[in-house]
Amino acid sequence: QVQLVESGGGLVQAGGSLRVSCAASGRIFSISAMRWYRQAPGKQREFVATITSGGNTAYTTSVKGRFTVSRDNANNTVYLQMNSLKPEDTAAYYCNAYVTTIVGVRPDDYWGQGTQVTVSS
Repeated sequence: QVQLVESGGGLVQAGGSLRVSCAASGRIFSISAMRWYRQAPGKQREFVATITSGGNTAYTTSVKGRFTVSRDNANNTVYLQMNSLKPEDTAAYYCNAYVTTIVGVRPDDYWGQGTQVTVSS
């Protein structure tokens, strides 16, 4: 069993910064891509950023230049540094990871429970 636990959300004024974290634990052999998604009230969940085990990153257009995704492979943790926050960044932020728990078995897709980020204007 694998658990993903996010932390670091909160309330911040527009223009401010927050860093959210997601730690994976449990029966983990390896983790390939780790991703961040977000979901605002009344909207569909959307992709925010991804990082491979080798450190390659990609972002949705609306956060490029403001958000930075990073990971600590030794501790199975992914981070999302969010700068110049805007009210439209308000959402629940979820991490997602492809985790191999048994060698030779296809990795499974795991999700965290989400952490709320609220940006006031």
